[in-house]
Amino acid sequence: MTVFVSGATGFIGIQLVKRLAGMGITIHALYRSDLKADLIRVEGVKLFKGDILDETSLLNAMEGCEFAYHTAAFAGVWSKDPGMVYQLNVDGSLNVIRAAEKCGIRRLVVTSTAGILGPSEKEAVDENSLPPTTFFTTYEESKFQLEKKLLGRTEANPEVVVVNPTRVYGPGYLSESNGVTKMIKQYIEGKWRFIPGNGENSGNYVFVEDVVTGHLLAMEKGNPGERYVLGGENISYNQLFQYTREASGIQKRLYKIPLWIMLTAASLMKLISKLTGRPPMIVPNLVRKFNHNWMVSSEKAIRELGYQPMGAKEGVRRTIEWLNQF
Repeated sequence: MTVFVSGATGFIGIQLVKRLAGMGITIHALYRSDLKADLIRVEGVKLFKGDILDETSLLNAMEGCEFAYHTAAFAGVWSKDPGMVYQLNVDGSLNVIRAAEKCGIRRLVVTSTAGILGPSEKEAVDENSLPPTTFFTTYEESKFQLEKKLLGRTEANPEVVVVNPTRVYGPGYLSESNGVTKMIKQYIEGKWRFIPGNGENSGNYVFVEDVVTGHLLAMEKGNPGERYVLGGENISYNQLFQYTREASGIQKRLYKIPLWIMLTAASLMKLISKLTGRPPMIVPNLVRKFNHNWMVSSEKAIRELGYQPMGAKEGVRRTIEWLNQF
């Protein structure tokens, strides 16, 4: 079997490529950065330099493949050019699907985000929840626009299945997409000392290996034109750091920062970014997300795909075990 993977040097992409290679599958991995390509130079991986906005490079990389995973995306919370976010996440994704059709690829799994489901109120949101009227980030908005074009698509050539990971963490490349693991690492090092607001609002945290397994299950069992939330456990920031303290044995005091202070700081950072072009550490809309609960249900993936994510306590323990190796 030969499989195409876009975004092969991203957090999820790297772990997916390594899992597939370990299964004896040949991977055609699309990459842009020569430096990051070293992260996936393993047996069974054929590297193809290219870009999802360049159809020629896509066709070249997909030649001879039967199945495909599209994990590439602009996942940052801020961009100097918001139009580029839509170009990459919508137009680029549609380029991948068109190229897959031309190359005779049978099935394509597209990585989206559970962020498009919006915040939760009293109950966890899921695939059937009404979409929010507005989004907190351009990333979420662009993924929503993409899904509008994909959901309900049942025709072949290729079949398309969408997966929606929640807040992914765990061993792997410490990119912006692996922000939770970076936060845990900084706590252990004594560099992270605050909790947003009162720390009681909940979010859903999923271990990266479970996300990779979810991708494989979606490829095998997912229904075309449908989406599947790949989540883990709904916990608060306070609970996340309690698990971190228990697993690391490090008891650092954390300071609860009122959201209005964080919002003021984020607004100032955004202004500086407009002047300098440098990405801000945090943006106002991301701070506003802390005012909401983001509880998510993975029941559909559990029921239809056989997805079985681990609890956050065990996931955090494994993450810290990996961090302690360095």
